Amino acid sequence: MKVSKFGGTSVASGNQIEQLANIISADPERRIVVVSAPGKRDDSDLKVTDMLITLGEKRIKGESVEDVLAQVVERYRTIAQELGVEKTVMENIEADLQARAAFSVEDEGVFMDQIKAAGEDNNAKLIAAYFHHTGMKASYMNPREAGLLVSGEAGNAQVLDDAYESLAELKDRKEILVFPGFFGYKKDGQLVTFPRGGSDITGAIVAAGVNAELYENFTDVDSVCVANPKVIDNPEEIQRMTYREMRELSYAGFAVFHDVALIPAFRHGIPVKVKNTNNPEGKGTLITAEKSEAHDLYPITGIAADSGFSIIYVRKYLMNREVGFGRRLLEMVEDEGISYEHLPSGIDDTSVVLRTSEFSLDSENRLLTRIQTEMDVDDAYIEHGFTMLMLVGEGMKETVGIAAQATKALSKVGINIEMINQGPSEVSLAFAVKERVGDEAIKAIYDEFYAKQLND
Repeated sequence: MKVSKFGGTSVASGNQIEQLANIISADPERRIVVVSAPGKRDDSDLKVTDMLITLGEKRIKGESVEDVLAQVVERYRTIAQELGVEKTVMENIEADLQARAAFSVEDEGVFMDQIKAAGEDNNAKLIAAYFHHTGMKASYMNPREAGLLVSGEAGNAQVLDDAYESLAELKDRKEILVFPGFFGYKKDGQLVTFPRGGSDITGAIVAAGVNAELYENFTDVDSVCVANPKVIDNPEEIQRMTYREMRELSYAGFAVFHDVALIPAFRHGIPVKVKNTNNPEGKGTLITAEKSEAHDLYPITGIAADSGFSIIYVRKYLMNREVGFGRRLLEMVEDEGISYEHLPSGIDDTSVVLRTSEFSLDSENRLLTRIQTEMDVDDAYIEHGFTMLMLVGEGMKETVGIAAQATKALSKVGINIEMINQGPSEVSLAFAVKERVGDEAIKAIYDEFYAKQLND
């Protein structure tokens, strides 16, 4: 049994959904389909989820939502017309959208969850209707009926263990089930959406629940690439990688998955395959728990970079002898509601790497003032505008000189390294560089570890 998830571009139009149906029909083991909301049809288009967010924000402000609501309805109507199911589904979809738009805004978070979830939910109904229209035995599966139970506040659903027991019963269903991604239900019936990458999370949860042979994630690329194709022309494709590598790369800016999306599959040992909706026969990228022979050939599996980081620098003579110094520093960061990303340290100085988006001017000033006064440091300051460059690979641990090669490559092109950090697992090596040289740094590392090796 396979669970197949289709992203926004894969369900953006009637033509794409027809291709989706062909993919499902081609393999009888594909029995559960998890779908996103319709994405962009071209670069100038709008995602349905973005339109819904605009609708929700206008409603909260007390503004008219009729125009935006009409645009969302029209988007679904266009798809339904392209698929020949307008008369079958549009009355229900329009009624559902109107009901959500009229939902109470007393709790803004709960209201926005209702609005945002409409994208996936109505698309699943539409796609199930199209499957039925073409003669496929298929049903729409509501997450509440399926038992996808969650906890957590609005926009941050966390799956409950009970959900896996309920979802296991879906294995006995004979028809194809079309499951909307992005949301689940609390035990009291409240709808709650998952954080970023929500439909990917749903797919992984469902795959784990039914103990699927494979979780297929269909998107608009043939496979995961070693580096960002927008930065590197025709980068090498990754045929196989581990969960741990995907997690590290997702954290560092790989757009294929959000960094928490694969956790349910990882914990239940479900292999994941990234495939292209428009090239389903392509090899794709297989993600498993174990490393492969490819890790010996290319110790660096992927190169990723993410901008928008800040660094707090703290210096104090004999810091290493002061018991509790690091704990007290991190407590101050915690008091501002900020999570830290990296904590490289020396004997008399330490630095805390954080995402700039978590700062406000007030929190930055408060934090610096507390560090300087309460910890009696020699110096403390914050700098912004950094990119975190990540080299990731299971083969790094057995390969001598990776850090030396990387630093030499950056040195050759005149890029100064602001910070280096390697975790104890030795699966990743992180460099902080100025944002303005982020793309140049990726090119230098790729040339050193891939282009150079291929030429040799």
